[in-house]
Amino acid sequence: MGVTIERVEWEHDDAERLRAAQRAELDARYGCDDHEPGVVPTADDVPVFLIARDGTGEAVVCGGLRPLDVEVLGADVAEIKRMYAAPSSRGTGAAVAVLRALEVEAQALGIRRLVLETGTAQPDAVRFYAREGYSPIRLYGHYVGSDLSLCFARDLSDG
Repeated sequence: MGVTIERVEWEHDDAERLRAAQRAELDARYGCDDHEPGVVPTADDVPVFLIARDGTGEAVVCGGLRPLDVEVLGADVAEIKRMYAAPSSRGTGAAVAVLRALEVEAQALGIRRLVLETGTAQPDAVRFYAREGYSPIRLYGHYVGSDLSLCFARDLSDG
């Protein structure tokens, strides 16, 4: 599947639609709508948000970057937020394309390390990040003490 990557505003209709689909899937996986142990991302703290469009132009994958406070993990760190792939796009390479584009955007911003949180009920996400070079790390920030959270990181200088 050929995809195109587009940088959009947080409030873009396709971005909101994909994030709503992610919320619905997470609600179903966790059996509740209170599975956000961290600070809910907003347009104010996610300056980069990308979507992938499939060959028909449909937005099928999204993800964003939220720079973190240096007191949380050190300087030059950003968090991947709201990474989501529509079920129809899984296994097509579209999510990998968005992840790699996020890494390029991060490097352009001077970010040297990306971190992320995913959940214990998301083994597919855990496999995806591990396969793409992200290593497990200790829970950080608002995720410390969460029984539902798993955290990962990748140093962008690792290639």
